[in-house]
Amino acid sequence: MFDWFKKSQPRAAARQSSVSPDNIPQHVAIIMDGNGRWAKQRGLPRIAGHQSGMKTVKNITLAANELGIKYLTMYAFSTENWKRPKEEVDFLMRLPQEFLAIELDELIANNVQVRMMGWTDGLPAHTLEAVETAIESTKNNTGLVLNFALNYGSRREIVEAVRKIAEDVQAGIIDPKDLEDRHITERLLSSELPDPDLLIRTSGEIRISNFMLWQCAYTEFVFTDVYWPAYTKEHFYEAIRIYQQRVRRYGGLVT
Repeated sequence: MFDWFKKSQPRAAARQSSVSPDNIPQHVAIIMDGNGRWAKQRGLPRIAGHQSGMKTVKNITLAANELGIKYLTMYAFSTENWKRPKEEVDFLMRLPQEFLAIELDELIANNVQVRMMGWTDGLPAHTLEAVETAIESTKNNTGLVLNFALNYGSRREIVEAVRKIAEDVQAGIIDPKDLEDRHITERLLSSELPDPDLLIRTSGEIRISNFMLWQCAYTEFVFTDVYWPAYTKEHFYEAIRIYQQRVRRYGGLVT
């Protein structure tokens, strides 16, 4: 089995105490996958998996905050997810409202700052209102930044960044000969965040599904068979421990 694919199983060595405080990733991104399959295994409707997955969002957010991780980006809804059945999409659009109504006070108590990365067009008013309320209520918090990728797609993000660059070139603001990576990075939706150090995907799928394609150029990946509703703090600590065993060379050599 590939060394970057781990079938995460909770065990004593994966407890929080086994995570070194000296090599904590600054930014962790998570593709929360497997809600529907988790529900199907239990003879439940897909929406029951999404409902259960909300509890995992809370648990992993608090675990990340306890470890001192500064940014946690959760892939909540992609631009491609609109293709799903209307009933499921409608339910997914109610989840932010439900989650934040229940958990916002605890997020505030834990000094968590909520942000959103994505496009507001197409989002129902109740979804947008819930997210905007959470962002406003937590804007002065100085702990973990919980960044929801909602109605987000990386290809669209890159195309729009390139479009902005083209407009600046046309306006004489940028000389094409001076173009650098930073000109794209500065125009991405994640421009205020560092690139992810670690990306975790649950459910056994080994792909990143149009998620932060530019930003993940040198991100470490950890894939797990565990479905998102069953993903625990112990699984999360194990992913951090795996990350801490990696040597990040960024194309160079370790001296």
